[in-house]
Amino acid sequence: MKALFFAVLILLILVNTKSFAQCEIKNKVLADGSMVYYSDPEVFYTTKSKSLKINIITDKESYFVALRPIPFPEKKIGKKITDDLVIYLADKNAYKLTHYDTQYIKNDSVMQVLYLIDSKDVEAFSKFEAVVASINMKGTEFIRDYNFKLHKDEIVKQLACFLNKEEK
Repeated sequence: MKALFFAVLILLILVNTKSFAQCEIKNKVLADGSMVYYSDPEVFYTTKSKSLKINIITDKESYFVALRPIPFPEKKIGKKITDDLVIYLADKNAYKLTHYDTQYIKNDSVMQVLYLIDSKDVEAFSKFEAVVASINMKGTEFIRDYNFKLHKDEIVKQLACFLNKEEK
């Protein structure tokens, strides 16, 4: 009986630790002196040949979806990625996110593309899971679709962290 109690207690601690870790919000000062807040990128989609990590970034006025696709094109080609991102949510609507910036991080070993979530769409993104993301990856394949099966709620979870923190 005692062993079962401790096993359940340890399980509860692990589950709670994981849920708190999901809301770890970090910040950094950009070159222009402005502060941005972000969470660590989480795997949004993965197969043997490609993957996509995602995280939410905010300046407390606007919300951005940061995508890290793998494979990604070399810098010369990747900087040409300027098309908007279309995400289909579980509410069966398509949402267009405006391309904001394409960045290469850590000596070009990671590429990150930032997309602005329209302020009128933040509520939908905080309630409905992502189903499909369509990205025009110039220099690779024309439109790359990511059909989500396992990690549909990453945007919802990360936005919840920021929105709950702002309410407090």
